[in-house]
Formats: sequence, C-alpha cells, structure tokens
Amino acid sequence: MPLHRILIVRTSAIGDVVFASPFAATLRRSHPQAHIAWLVEPGIYELLAADPNIDELILWPKGEWKKLWQQRRFGELFGRIRAFARLLKDKRFDTAIDLQSLLKSGWLTWLTGAPRRIGLGSREGSQWLMTEVIPKGGDERRISSEYLHLAEQLGLDVGEFLPQLHVAAETEVRTQALLAEHGLVPGRYAVFAPFTTRPQKHWFEDAWQALAPRVRDELGLTPVILGGPADRAAADRIVAGAPGVVSLAGATRLPEAAALIQHAALVIGVDTGLTHMGTAFARPTVALFGSTRPYLDTGRRNGRVIWLGLECSPCRRRPTCNGAYTCLRDIRPEQVLEEARTVLATKDQA
Repeated sequence: MPLHRILIVRTSAIGDVVFASPFAATLRRSHPQAHIAWLVEPGIYELLAADPNIDELILWPKGEWKKLWQQRRFGELFGRIRAFARLLKDKRFDTAIDLQSLLKSGWLTWLTGAPRRIGLGSREGSQWLMTEVIPKGGDERRISSEYLHLAEQLGLDVGEFLPQLHVAAETEVRTQALLAEHGLVPGRYAVFAPFTTRPQKHWFEDAWQALAPRVRDELGLTPVILGGPADRAAADRIVAGAPGVVSLAGATRLPEAAALIQHAALVIGVDTGLTHMGTAFARPTVALFGSTRPYLDTGRRNGRVIWLGLECSPCRRRPTCNGAYTCLRDIRPEQVLEEARTVLATKDQA
C-alpha cells in the first residue's frame, strides 16, 4: 500500500539516531513521492538536517516542557502540549513509525492521530498506543539490525541499509576554517572519540595517552580528540600526557563534529555517537566496546570492533567489577593500533 505522509519518531540519542538513519532512505526508495518527516529533539536535529531523504524535521521541545514541569507552571505546560498535538494532527500523517519503542515515543506517535501507527518492539505500555507492533528481530551482531528487520517486515526496499549522514554546505565551510585554524589537513588526522555517558563505556586515559604517539609517529596521523563541553577536562588530561594531540572537545557543535569525522583518515572510539558516525561516513573505524556491545559487524570492510567477550560482558548499566572495567582495561593499545593498520589498508566499501 503506498504511503503518502510518513512520520519517523526517533527523538534521541545521537548514536541511536545514527543507527536509524538509513530508514529514511529506505522509505524514499520504496515511496519516492511520499512526504517524509522525522520527529527529533532540538539538540540532535542538525544531524539529520542535510539528509535529502527527509522533507521535514519536527522538533519536540522536551527540554522546555521539562523546565515548565520543574517550575510547576502546569497550565502553561498543558497549553504547550495541546498546541504541539494540534501541530502534529494538522500534518495529517497517514503513517507514523515509532523506532524508539518507549512510552514517551509511543505517546508522541499517538498524538499525531495517524490512522496507521507502527511500533518496533513497543514496550512500557506504548504497545497500546499503536495500531501495529512488530517484534524486534534481525541479526543483533550487525549494525542497525533492528531497524533493518523492521524495514524488511514492512516490505521496504532496504538496499545496503547502513548508517548514512550528510553534511550541509555551510557546515563544510565552518569546518574547513576550523581545520585551518588548528593546522589540520583533511585526511591527515585521526579522530579519537573517548567519551560517552557512562564510565563503564570509557577506555582508560592512560591507554589513550599510550596510543596517541604511536598513531602520530607510526601512522603519520595527528590525533584529534572530539567530545562535548563536559569532556574538556578529561580531554586536557589526555593531551597533557600525550604531546601533539589536538583537543577540540567542547569546541564544536554536532554538525561540525560530524564533518570533522567525514574528513578524518581514521576514527577510533568507544560506544558513542561520534564513533558510529565513522561508520556512517564509511571512514576507517575501530570501535572499542566493553560493558556494551551494540554490534560486532559494522557492515563495512574498513570497520572493526574490539570486544573481548568476557563472561561478565556486556553488563550494560549493571557493572559487577567494582569499577575495574576489565573488559576495557584489557584492550591493549597495541591491539588497537594493529586494527587501525588493518582498516587503513582496507578499501572503503560495504
């Protein structure tokens, strides 16, 4: 059945939006005349803004609503919610697809009033807000597998179904200026993505310090650390023990960080959105996983995952090692360097 007005609901987080990114292209191939919109939070929308397969981005002002709730301005909050619901209904979506599976995303999907509301493995009660629920499935070893599975179940033209991102022209201009400011040359630096939301996903600072000079001296690439404003202190500590490393942690917005990754010769990082962007841009990428294991197969020949497969891993949010994080501590810089050599020597293809 042809779809005419489609809404994708995947509001956060950065890595998950990267994983879900091929869904828009899959819908476009299958329904080339459809209007395709994506509902996303303000802090992440720029990651999708240049995607030619997305006609419209709808920003869910979650932060504003949360602030009104905390300030007990309930009347204003409910007024904002009613206005947002009217906005969604006025879009007259015939199909809304909840890729996030949670109650909050299911509720937003329900607010659209779309006659067809599809949930992927919906839980937390969101299943009762859908007209269809498709259980999660697919090969969990492969990147984006659950979204690929959904696309297959919907009979869409999946193609290669790998993460894909796009950089706007104005972002490219700003990024080239930033590279020049720091004496960096496209294709001559390696992005390090050491930071994420939980300490059990971090490789150790001394390990980054041991790896950095070898990447510089043996691979001929300048290590560049990316991260958010909250990561500046940790990035500075790494730099202090590894001269020659450039820290841009907290110095870029999300679009510029993506563009820096697009121009990198190599990406090395932990389980964080920046690392997954390396795969989306088909850059040679080495991902270091420990307490989590989102995938083992990047879908690309120039991508490698290092995961030691300890009995206690993946523990996700429930570490049992009392902060030892052996699953990451036992990943040696020599092993990472060897995998880096491998991906750099591999042709850039799926």
